[in-house]
This record gives sequence, structure tokens and C-alpha cells, in this order.
Amino acid sequence: MDGKAAPNGVATIEDRILRITGYYGYYPGYSSQKSASRSSVVRCKPGANCPSTQSGLCRQLSALSAAEDSAAPILELQSRSPSGFCRHGRGERQHRSGEDGTQANTDNTSQESHAQTRCESCISTFLKVVWGFLIILSVSSSWVGTTQIVKITFKNFDYPFFMTWFSTNWNIMFFPVYYSGHLVTAQEKQSPIKKFRECSRIFGEDGLTLKLFLKRTAPFSILWTLTNYLYLLALKKLTATDVSALFCCNKAFVFLLSWIVLKDRFMGVRIVAAIMAITGIVMMAYADGFHGDSITGVAYAVGSASTSALYKVLFKMFLGSANFGEAAHVISTLGFFNLIFLSFIPVILHFTKVECWSPLSAVPWGYLCGIAGLWLAFNILVNVGVVLTYPILISIGTVLSVPGNAAVDLLKHEVIFSVVRLGANIIICLGFLLMLLPEEWDEITLRFINSLKEKKSEDHAEDAADSSMHFRSRSRANGAVSIPLA
Repeated sequence: MDGKAAPNGVATIEDRILRITGYYGYYPGYSSQKSASRSSVVRCKPGANCPSTQSGLCRQLSALSAAEDSAAPILELQSRSPSGFCRHGRGERQHRSGEDGTQANTDNTSQESHAQTRCESCISTFLKVVWGFLIILSVSSSWVGTTQIVKITFKNFDYPFFMTWFSTNWNIMFFPVYYSGHLVTAQEKQSPIKKFRECSRIFGEDGLTLKLFLKRTAPFSILWTLTNYLYLLALKKLTATDVSALFCCNKAFVFLLSWIVLKDRFMGVRIVAAIMAITGIVMMAYADGFHGDSITGVAYAVGSASTSALYKVLFKMFLGSANFGEAAHVISTLGFFNLIFLSFIPVILHFTKVECWSPLSAVPWGYLCGIAGLWLAFNILVNVGVVLTYPILISIGTVLSVPGNAAVDLLKHEVIFSVVRLGANIIICLGFLLMLLPEEWDEITLRFINSLKEKKSEDHAEDAADSSMHFRSRSRANGAVSIPLA
């Protein structure tokens, strides 16, 4: 804004206002120089080299350097210079764009990490399911193989306790197998003695002492031997299908004993499963009229399932839950106890003519080693499966041994199943599967039903919205006009 100089030396009205208000750094002619600088800013493009503007700024700076309080005008002019104006605007835009970009990158990173986590969990679940199917097949195959080889061995070697004792001795190899896997998979490898002492803490803080060895190992070893011995006696009287089905009743016996002894949670569905198991046992005994080998074989099989359930409940009571290494330690200890303290029983049975073996050259060592090896593989797979996959799949692999044995009996041994016996097997297997339901199965079922109802209501609302949109589009196409209400 240019004007003529007034008598008092103030050139413009702006200079008068600045002088009256006492603007910091005011000096006569400030407004004219400010307007000149603004005009130079407007005329020059940002980032362009303008000699006239640069020379004008130099003249302004040289004039301002001689005046009082010149610091503030210099700072203001530097911030409003052509290049400064451009840098400031670009800086704000870059800063805002940088913040937006950082936020976008953060969102993208969180989404990528969330997607990666979901992908890893999906892969882990998929691997567990794959391992589960493999272990299901392995568990059922090993149990079916053990049962069928025992049936074949009984044709030429009818000595069940010697077979039980010989097979139990192979449990000693469980811990060496576990330690071999530890050497292959573990990053920090431990010595055998150190690993053995670490796994022996399941017996107590002091490890496995002689007192604990006799106090804790003796009952479990006796129950283990009784379970296998009664199972082999049952195979002498019944088919492999019936014995394997009756042995599945141990799940119901475990629940009943845990409910009575360990005060576990009461579940109505498991009571129903236990009743179904008992019904299947009665039907199995009734299949041949409650006499002869049938009732004896059923008693042996039920006794084997009962001792197995008692073993599991006492193990949980006195030793608690065990990991893979601790379970390997316990089973190897049972095999060692069997070799040291129970070897006299087969000798006594031999000399009392109860189980008088043939000459050692006539013993079918191949079949005996096959039985012992498959039995050891079954125990290892059951304990490894708990680590690699879901425990429920191990139980499914056990119950699948019933149809597996049925297929072998039907195809190879040409066994004809009566209606009552077949119904008993089916009822026992259904009761076993009911036992696998989790404790919160009712709550899970209700949540699943509610989610289905919500999904149906959402789908119905979406269909209603789509139909209304379709109706509006048709109304507009026919010339109808919808007037929105205020």
C-alpha cells in the first residue's frame, strides 16, 4: 500500500496504526517494505531463481540491520521469503502425509502380523490333524495286530502268563527310545543320567529312591500284569472283536472310579455312557446263554478293563499328570520291576505244570517278539500322540480297533456275528464315544445353536434388505419416485 508522506513522517495509515499500537520492531516505512516483500513473494514461483527478489531481500536485510530491534523482522522475513514459504507448506504436507503413511504402515503391519498369526495357527492345527490321523491309524493297527497275533500264537503256544511276562520286559526299552528322540529333536541335549533324574521327579523331589521304587512301582506293576494277563485269557475264550470291544469299557470304569474316589465332576451323559457299557456287557454274556466259554471270556475281559481303569485312577491319584519323558520313565521302571521281582512266577508255573513250556527251540520267538514289539509300539504311540496331536484322537484310535478286528475276523477267520453280539459291540462303542465328550459339551452345544440362529437371522435380514433394494430399483425403473421424509 503506497501513499504520500504525511507531515509527521508517517507514510501510510498502516504505519500510523502500528506506531499507535506499539508493534514490536516497528520503524517508519515498515509497511511499504512489507508490501514490497509480499509482492515479491507473490510474483516469484516457489523454488524458482529470481535475481530481483534476492537483491530486494538483500537490500531489505542491509537496511534492517542498522535499525533498532531488528531481530524480529529478520526472523519474520526469513520465514516469509519465497523459498521459505514453499518449504513450510511442503513440510506440513510431507509431515501430514508422513503421519498418514506411518499410520497406514502400522495398520498394514498389524494386519499382516494378524494374518501371519492366523496362518501359523491354521498350519499348526492342520499339522495336528494330520498327525492325529496318522497316529489313529498307527494306534488301531498296532492294537489290532497285537490281538490277532496273540490269537495265532495260541494255536501252538498256549501260555498266556509267560507271554505277558515276556512282553512286559520290553517296556524297559521305552526310556531309551524316548532319550533317542530327545537327542534328535532337542536343541540343548542332556546326558542320560541327568535326563533320567529329571524325569524321575514324578515320584517326588528326591527322585526314585529304593523305598519309592518298592512302594509306588509294585502296585502299578501288578495292575499292569493283571490287565495284560486277563486280556490274553479273554482272547482264549472269545473272538478278538468281542474282547477289544469289552476292553473299551475301561473308559466307563475310569469315569465311575474318578467320580467316586477322585470326586471328579458329575456328568449325566457319562452316566448314560456307563449304563450303555454295562448293557453291552450283559448282552455279550447273554449271546451264548450265560454259560460256557462265553461268560468266562466276558468275565476275563471285564476284569482286564477294570484293572486298567484302576491303574489309571491310582496313577492320577498318586503321581498326577505326567509328560512324555515321565511316562517313559514310569513304564521303563515297570518293566525293570517285572524283570527283577516277577520272573519267579513263570518259573513256578513251569514246574507246577500249569504253563509247562516246550523246549526253548520250539518256542515261537518270532510271534512273541512281534507281540511284545507291537505292545511297546502301542504304548509309545499313545504317549507320543498326546504330545503331537489331540488326546481325543488317541481314544478314537483305540475304539477303531473294534471294527478293525471285526474285519479281520470276518475275512480271515470267517467268524459269523450274531445279532445280539453285534448289537452289544455297537452299544459299547457308542458309550465309549459318549465318554469322549468334553465337560462343557452342553455349553458348547448351546453356543453353537445360538450362533446358528444368529447367522440365520442375519441372512434373513440381508435377504430382506436385498429384496427391498430390488423393489426400489424396479419402482424407479417404472417411473415411481420415492420422497424421503424429513
